[in-house]
Amino acid sequence: MKALIPAGGAGTRLRPITHTSAKQLIPIANKPVIFYVLESIAAAGITEVGIVVGDTAEEIERAIGDGSDWGLKVTYLPQEAPLGLAHTVLIAREFLGDDDFVMYLGDNFLIGGITDLVEQFRAERPAAQIMLTKVADPRAFGVAELDVEGRLIGLEEKPEHPKSDLALVGVFLFTAAVHPIVAGLAPSARGELEISHAIAGLMNTGQPVVTTITEGYWKDTGNVADILEVNRLVLEGLEPEVAGTVHDSELIGRVTVAPGAVVRGSRIVGPVIIGAGSVVEDSYLGPFTSVAEDCRIVDSELEYSVVLGGSVIRGVGRIEASLIGREVEVTPAPRLPRAHRLLLGDHSRTQICAYS
Repeated sequence: MKALIPAGGAGTRLRPITHTSAKQLIPIANKPVIFYVLESIAAAGITEVGIVVGDTAEEIERAIGDGSDWGLKVTYLPQEAPLGLAHTVLIAREFLGDDDFVMYLGDNFLIGGITDLVEQFRAERPAAQIMLTKVADPRAFGVAELDVEGRLIGLEEKPEHPKSDLALVGVFLFTAAVHPIVAGLAPSARGELEISHAIAGLMNTGQPVVTTITEGYWKDTGNVADILEVNRLVLEGLEPEVAGTVHDSELIGRVTVAPGAVVRGSRIVGPVIIGAGSVVEDSYLGPFTSVAEDCRIVDSELEYSVVLGGSVIRGVGRIEASLIGREVEVTPAPRLPRAHRLLLGDHSRTQICAYS
């Protein structure tokens, strides 16, 4: 079995972050979300991985390399435009050959991995196996319709009037039977080759499609709220470790200070992770906060937020529920807006007011 990771999407819901950075590399607890995908694939015993890349190919290739850090052999598959998940299968045809494969979306996060799912598929080998989960608003997802006995009878892609609350999770398993179906697909009204249409095509030709409803945790990390929620969940399992330097500070609960990081005159209430080379001085970091490498947090308060590498936050009051990009500088403004809620792209500069 091989693995196929679509990682070429534009990430429009995360702009301006994704104007300059791949959404699959946004860190969760200081580790890019696609790294969790690679770990799950390796744990399932799969070693050959194709990663479909687009405009951010260079950045993704630089981060992942040849895959050897995970015991994987990675092949990069260029996609000229994000033309749908079924299109990624189409362009990966030569790489996949006649092997079974798992498609795992590069910006999805699934607690518990995929090992059990892969083992079930290997044992039963239906034409396709899909994962479903209940969601509050299924209009943003592919939606499955089941009959009274729980069998799949229909699929819709982002319907305006969903027939169920069961969304397709971003993990799919296929045999080579899917390839002729994909080859015959026409673009949808969205101009894409839809994976839901490929699955429907298998059903229409009488080939078995198996569903698994997961009760576990799954998120499509395509927006800020979901990134912060996944970050919170991962930090819940954080093991405290102080490898950096701490001076005149109070560390409470699960706090990780990476090698080369410095905490001085501050109060840190975990779970919190502070990346290598970062400095936290005269500040408060509250629960569920991730500060990446080489950041500087001075005379500020930060809680339930994610800060990417190289950013500076200095002299501001309280920041909550924020995603702050790389090389961002946040400093006091001359006036007094007293509440801050931020989504800042890479290399942004903004002025906000510190509390008096």
